[in-house]
Amino acid sequence: MKLATIGYERRTLAELLERLKAAKVDTLIDVRAVAASRRAGFSKTILAASLKEAGIDYVHLRALGTPKDGRIAVRAGRFDEMREIYEKHLEEPAAQLELLRATEIVQTHKAALLCFEADFAHCHRAIVADRIRDAIGCKIENL
Repeated sequence: MKLATIGYERRTLAELLERLKAAKVDTLIDVRAVAASRRAGFSKTILAASLKEAGIDYVHLRALGTPKDGRIAVRAGRFDEMREIYEKHLEEPAAQLELLRATEIVQTHKAALLCFEADFAHCHRAIVADRIRDAIGCKIENL
């Protein structure tokens, strides 16, 4: 069982879809707090439609997104601060429920976690992926 992760910071929508298909991903889990983007094709409605056309399901788990103060910390390069903020955020009931939902999806689908950040090491999706791995023992594949 593998869990993929992918950031779209340096990708076009076509490149993202190609990577997901090559990895045989059938469900994309969007872990952005705000599923809107200035990048063409990455806002929730357009992204979901493009994924559907490619045969990939779309799930938006907003409560797994980084809170605003965490996003500010990342943009400023304060990754340890973002990690602290996000770890605290994951203690909230809504985040716990959506983490459980993501874990359930990964158990039955080839899923990928999506957010903006290209660098997995500096992104909250690494924390989500680690939590899922710890819960079910899956391998993590960074696309």
